[in-house]
Amino acid sequence: MTATAYYDAIQLIERLHRHFLDVLKIELDRKGIQDINNVQSMILFNIGDDEMTVGELTIRGYYLGSNVSYNVKKMVENGYLIQERSVHDKRSIRVRLSDKGKKLCDLITAMFKRHEDMLKGTDITDARLTDVNNSLKMVERFWASQTNFGSLAPEDLEF
Repeated sequence: MTATAYYDAIQLIERLHRHFLDVLKIELDRKGIQDINNVQSMILFNIGDDEMTVGELTIRGYYLGSNVSYNVKKMVENGYLIQERSVHDKRSIRVRLSDKGKKLCDLITAMFKRHEDMLKGTDITDARLTDVNNSLKMVERFWASQTNFGSLAPEDLEF
């Protein structure tokens, strides 16, 4: 396939995702944390202070290729999550962070802060990151339109 800006962007997004998971894995290893993997730690981080069902977590986190139910089960077994049946709907199971899960979230937040501090004074400015984020949001909306509405004609798309 001939390289295009669109195709290059797709490949870059994939590589960035893999690199980020590698960075997270290295951080867990540095801290001696062996009972949770990088994907699970991001699921945990995205739960944050909320309480939600596994279905809500899947919708919120976009964990493609990840068995969220299995990962939640492992995080409950390892003490990162507390799992309870909903009082209103006994079929629904809600999860929230345990104290151990909150400590790991704090560690990830500290890593993000450390990275932000390291970027200060480099060419990767807040303004440039904002531009990148805006472009990625437009690509996200385009892809969502392709999955939600089929292939819309270009004139029907609003970005």
